[in-house]
Amino acid sequence: MNEPRPLALVTGASRGIGAAVARALAPTHDLLLGGRDAAALEKLAAELPGSRPWAVELTDPEATAAAVEGIERLDVLVHSAGVGMLGTVAETPPETWRRQFDVNVVAVAELTRLLLPALRAADGDVVLVNSGSGLVARAGWGSYAASKFALRAFGDALRAEEPALRVISVHPGRVDTDMQRDVVAHEGGEYDGSRFLRPESVAAAVLAGVTASPDAHLTEIVVRPRG
Repeated sequence: MNEPRPLALVTGASRGIGAAVARALAPTHDLLLGGRDAAALEKLAAELPGSRPWAVELTDPEATAAAVEGIERLDVLVHSAGVGMLGTVAETPPETWRRQFDVNVVAVAELTRLLLPALRAADGDVVLVNSGSGLVARAGWGSYAASKFALRAFGDALRAEEPALRVISVHPGRVDTDMQRDVVAHEGGEYDGSRFLRPESVAAAVLAGVTASPDAHLTEIVVRPRG
């Protein structure tokens, strides 16, 4: 009898880094494709054997709790969903701070909490797709960077509390995604995706973390564009 393949849940899988991570894991893992765009998830699932859509609004605790029912063992949890809302401290209203932390931190913490029994059963991996802004805060990026610093702190705490799990924080520089187009537009620049990392390059870093030999724990991976 064939052994079942390991199971991975990837949030933000409908596009960008999340979709690239799903494609990178598909050859070796069964997949739950998390996101809000059910049609996009269905389309990706049709491309990846062993995957299925897992559409849920992660900022809704009750919907999230219902969605994780029945997941008894989880080998990999990749948190790729997030928002990036920019602005100076002077111009950022409290609603932006709350939204940024709700999506980038609170939803991550709650989904992880709910899935801890399944992760413990597999001695699993938790991957936090963070940002260079989780290491250095720049002018105009205050609320976003604060949420990513908080995400890094969450990862550090989880790593200390759950020694059987591997908790991997991935800090990419700028990536060629729809979110990056919005950032460049906000900055008033002309978009040139060739200057940025490809989503597949970030996915390769995630794959390196989860496929590292059992004795190795890649706690932080920093990926920057060349040049």
